[in-house]
Amino acid sequence: MKPRTPSYLEKVLASGHLAVTAECGPPRGSNSNVIVKKALGIKEYVDAINVTDNQTAVTRLCSLASVVHLKLAGLEPVLQMVVRDRNRIALQSDILGAASFNIHNILCLSGDHQSFGDCPDAQNVFDIDSMQLVSMVRHMRDNGRFISGDKINGPPKMFVGAAANPFADPFEIRAARLAKKVEAGAEFIQTQCVYNVEKFALWLEQVRQRGLHEKVYILAGVTPLKSAGMAKYMKNKVPGMDIPDGIIKRMAGVPKKSQPEEGIRICVETIERLKEEEGISGFHIMAIEWEDRVPEIVERAGLFPRPRVEQ
Repeated sequence: MKPRTPSYLEKVLASGHLAVTAECGPPRGSNSNVIVKKALGIKEYVDAINVTDNQTAVTRLCSLASVVHLKLAGLEPVLQMVVRDRNRIALQSDILGAASFNIHNILCLSGDHQSFGDCPDAQNVFDIDSMQLVSMVRHMRDNGRFISGDKINGPPKMFVGAAANPFADPFEIRAARLAKKVEAGAEFIQTQCVYNVEKFALWLEQVRQRGLHEKVYILAGVTPLKSAGMAKYMKNKVPGMDIPDGIIKRMAGVPKKSQPEEGIRICVETIERLKEEEGISGFHIMAIEWEDRVPEIVERAGLFPRPRVEQ
């Protein structure tokens, strides 16, 4: 097989620069202009843009079509793919579909349970899990074969990512779970959004003790809070989320109209605190339906202008 050309995101990470990625949610309709407009608004401030795959199990324009629209608009997309809705036949087929449009970044996920979404009675699939998806994409890329063993005529050239949640229980196995994802073939990691910086730093220390920071690029996830109510909801209702009481108290301690600005301030402070942590290769900004504030966050955190590497 021909040598694989790294994706632009991979080149930024390999160059040693702190990478910045952001997330865009597709619309609940077929108008692709919605997501293209969002993405173009942050193009100069990020190195790649993730497109979510029916996040919160709510039906939306599919991630595959969305990343194609972004690619055609001159952007660097990251295809998010969940195993909740597809068996291994469909997953491999969609991976080839993405590769046919020169989509070279993929984030492999389990997917939110369908009970959270607009079709709670829908049948999930989970034919394979997210780690097996990581392994499958690497097998298709590196060996040029389907998991059946048949040869692929034109293998995908994906830079393969996975998610990590340093805050889920039990905390003691979080670093070990990351090790399994790295062993499966993950090359970059985007984490759950960080509010409890101290606990995240403890996880990073465990990651460093295993030498995992030298084997995988870790992008710390951040999500700006819009209100104290949002912070309370995420703390109490979103599994695996760790928002310290001090953050909620801080958000509630300012007038309601000022809470969005306070949320942005906390987000920027979090990035600044983590920038110097050994093992952090960049940041993943998840500001779904608040993408217009991403440029401000990137600028205020000292991550702009973005470096330009040779393509």
